[in-house]
Amino acid sequence: MSTPDDVLVSVRGLKTHYSIRGSFLDRLVGKQGAAVRAVDDVSLELRKGEVLGLVGESGSGKTTLGRTLLGLVPATEGTVEFEGQDITRLSEHDRRLLRRRMQIVFQDPHASLNPAMTIAQAVGHPLEIHGLARDRDDIRARVADALERVGLAPAEQFMDKFPSDLSGGQKQRAVIARAIILNPVLLVADEPVSMLDMSVRAKILELMLALKHDFDLTYLYITHDLATAKFFCDRIAIMYLGRIVEIGPSEAIYADPKHPYTQALLRAIPEPDPRRTIPRDLPRGEVPDASRPPLGCSFHPRCPKAFEVCGWESRDLKELLERRWAGLDEAGFEAERAAVGPVEELDVAKTHVKLAAHGGAHGADLRSILDRARAADPRWTGTIRSSPGSFRRGASRSNATSTTRPRSRKPLGGGNPASLNRGRCP
Repeated sequence: MSTPDDVLVSVRGLKTHYSIRGSFLDRLVGKQGAAVRAVDDVSLELRKGEVLGLVGESGSGKTTLGRTLLGLVPATEGTVEFEGQDITRLSEHDRRLLRRRMQIVFQDPHASLNPAMTIAQAVGHPLEIHGLARDRDDIRARVADALERVGLAPAEQFMDKFPSDLSGGQKQRAVIARAIILNPVLLVADEPVSMLDMSVRAKILELMLALKHDFDLTYLYITHDLATAKFFCDRIAIMYLGRIVEIGPSEAIYADPKHPYTQALLRAIPEPDPRRTIPRDLPRGEVPDASRPPLGCSFHPRCPKAFEVCGWESRDLKELLERRWAGLDEAGFEAERAAVGPVEELDVAKTHVKLAAHGGAHGADLRSILDRARAADPRWTGTIRSSPGSFRRGASRSNATSTTRPRSRKPLGGGNPASLNRGRCP
């Protein structure tokens, strides 16, 4: 258990939303547009001297969370306390003073360096910006020391070169030198090895661990690769669609993952031995639209273990129908499509849905179609309820309505609340 003195960064209820501009008419009448919920109610603590890994697929909000912690992106709601001070409402002047103590290493080293500046100019530029050194010889000496520390030795061979003269690994070392030259206490590493060759990745991670001990650094390590996170991180936080779905020590995450999404990420780790066959059982589909996240647990549309309390909505029913229709011939599709009627209304997320039979179909026909669609997915087997008195055989028109809901299943972890403490569905 960490004490207040051990906590370097404390995040509470953090939200970062990006507004989507609507049409000109919507803006004219003052209608609010949608928003991408890049970070959606995140709370965590980062202790001094630890390495916290932030893992998730592309689009899960990892980079936005890291940028929000540094103030590069404004927070919509919530607080970020750095060394006990809430930094979400600081002025630009106060934030600039704070940036001496927090730095970032970006993912792409090729885009992180100004191609018109030499390595000495790029690495020494933070000293000039923050007024920590004015003398040219002093700046050059401190740059040389930083380059030596990151393995670019002898430094004189690299200082007057341009980024185009360096390899990818050398560029990333130069970027790291620029980040540590101000002696920060917090370093946000945004996928620092994903753009590098496999032979260079381990060397960069070993360098970062050595710098951690030399400078007493605290890392927020952002990655989509659980394999490198196991090697590098003390704790791991699994992020999905803007939320932390599981967090815990690295050993516990690997040995006993609780959340189905964490389990899926672990199954996706490549096996280097070609003679071994490992069952993947990966989640289907793509990450949902962050501007229209699923109701309930955000992972439930892709989760093989979803049950009733995980959340159910109209878009799930539409997915079931479309999956069934994809396997029918044209005549069968046209018949069922006409009986069900417009499915566009299912795009609006609702927890209860009513469908009326169309095209001369009866309520029994609609119920049969829904039963067959539901049977294709064992997660969503349940009862379809029909409105009383709605089935009228022989009538030219039927007002039959049906609703469906997923089958109740035992909660994950055998229903024991203690087993869900580390991996709880949001």
